Amino acid sequence: MRFRPFLLAFALSLPVLSQTAPAHAADKCVADAIIKAKQLLLLHSDNDDRAEIDEPTFKKTGTIKALRGKGKFDVIEGLGYVYKGEYRLRLYYADIGGDCVLMGQEVLEYSDPFS
Repeated sequence: MRFRPFLLAFALSLPVLSQTAPAHAADKCVADAIIKAKQLLLLHSDNDDRAEIDEPTFKKTGTIKALRGKGKFDVIEGLGYVYKGEYRLRLYYADIGGDCVLMGQEVLEYSDPFS
């Protein structure tokens, strides 16, 4: 009978413990995405020295289905700037054995050309 509160506390902590490992993997992928986004924006802007990445905006926004197979890619999105231009950068990562593998990337200008 003495072990019941301990078992209850342990059982309640299992969902929390199981969610911490993926969070660390996502943090690792976000850190890598910030580095890769800076390189992507420099490539996109022809190495303009005014290219900047807004690091706090980068976060995992969801998942998408892989083009082949049954896997899914994590989508990490954030903002970048070149002079007066604002860009949304999306990077697609596969989590393979705890490693973040960059599978795709896109740059989209954050503007309304129709107004």
